[in-house]
Amino acid sequence: MKNFIVIFREPDGRTIEHSEEEIKSHQLNWKSWLEKTGSSGKLKGGSGLTLDGNMITQDGVIHNNIHTVGKEIIGGFLLLNCVNLDEATEIVKSCPIFEFDGYAEVRELIN
Repeated sequence: MKNFIVIFREPDGRTIEHSEEEIKSHQLNWKSWLEKTGSSGKLKGGSGLTLDGNMITQDGVIHNNIHTVGKEIIGGFLLLNCVNLDEATEIVKSCPIFEFDGYAEVRELIN
């Protein structure tokens, strides 16, 4: 078995309007998906991320904000334990991140 990180990139939720109904449905889809993935024994951890943070550049300057690319942020991550990259990718394909125009990057951890 190998360890993988899934990095979720998504539009900054502060810049996009969604109805309360859409948000509630999305949250329920996440809950259901995480329960299903967790029950498979493949999910080893993860978390959403706050929008607060510091960015430190190579010259030592500390910026009181997070890295964004346009209006895109890293919204969270998961840790998976799978046989290979294909299995980890297959698990992530059904993730609710895609409902609100997000995407996921799956990468093997160096152990």
